[in-house]
Amino acid sequence: MSLDPVLKNFLAQLYAQPGPKMWEFTPAEARQAFVLMMQFVAPKNVIVDKVENLRVPGPQGEISLRSYTPAGAGAGTLPALLFFHGGGFVIGNLDTHDGLCRVLANESAARVVAVDYRLAPEYKFPAAVDDAWAALSWLAANAERLGVDQKRIAIGGDSAGAALATVSAHRAKEEGGPNLALQLLMFPPTDLAAETPSRRKWTEGYFLDKLTIEWFFDNYLPRNADRRDPRLSPLRAGLRGIAPAYILTAQYDPLRDEALEYAAKLRDSGVPVTVVDYPDLVHDFIYLDAVLPQAREALSAAARAVRDALHSR
Repeated sequence: MSLDPVLKNFLAQLYAQPGPKMWEFTPAEARQAFVLMMQFVAPKNVIVDKVENLRVPGPQGEISLRSYTPAGAGAGTLPALLFFHGGGFVIGNLDTHDGLCRVLANESAARVVAVDYRLAPEYKFPAAVDDAWAALSWLAANAERLGVDQKRIAIGGDSAGAALATVSAHRAKEEGGPNLALQLLMFPPTDLAAETPSRRKWTEGYFLDKLTIEWFFDNYLPRNADRRDPRLSPLRAGLRGIAPAYILTAQYDPLRDEALEYAAKLRDSGVPVTVVDYPDLVHDFIYLDAVLPQAREALSAAARAVRDALHSR
């Protein structure tokens, strides 16, 4: 199917902007550019009952979390979704994904807890992975304090955040808990060593370019890092017994093939998995709430999958 015409026009305008491309920025410049884009395109004016900023212990100092209580939730204990933002392990923060987390909270009827993990290149791999696990461990240990039902926790994220989510889910399986209800994996990179057809085909002009992917990896990875390490490439991990997954991807996403391969390996390992693959859209199109109606539709559908998994327990 051809690229959605509204999206095609938006991308043409985006790429026509003067100035350097993402891979030509410094990390600080790229972060600011991403903040500005998300201020324009991401969900806005989404009302929730409560937003609380937290500081919790991490492996190298405190980690910032942000808790979202869904509208109409009342004062009772809620299930929770621990969420990791995307941005190639280099860009993104709690504010860039604030609107998305509000939608996820309301549509899932769960408390969403977003994690501000350490970014590269200041903090290279495995800093983000270690922070993700620390956040999940803290949430499970402090569930009662936060008004969370410890037996009803899901984990998720978009793009790089989805990778952190599934790596954390794998560790939870290996270490005997917490027992997660679902992995919400939106546009996950699952094999940093991959040379898939989608990586080779959608190299430029589809929101996530090949040079941007490599720029992210160059910033994130220490010298001589093994890209086959399962903490970098969860496709290479043993998946039997891991939490069920909901995987969202799109036809024109360079990461599509590895996401679908990950889904296939989950199925082969006996793990329940749902795949939603949009045929005419691009990587992380859920960001484009002000541009595409499909962005909110896809995000809401993902949130409903979280709701169904958490409220069926």
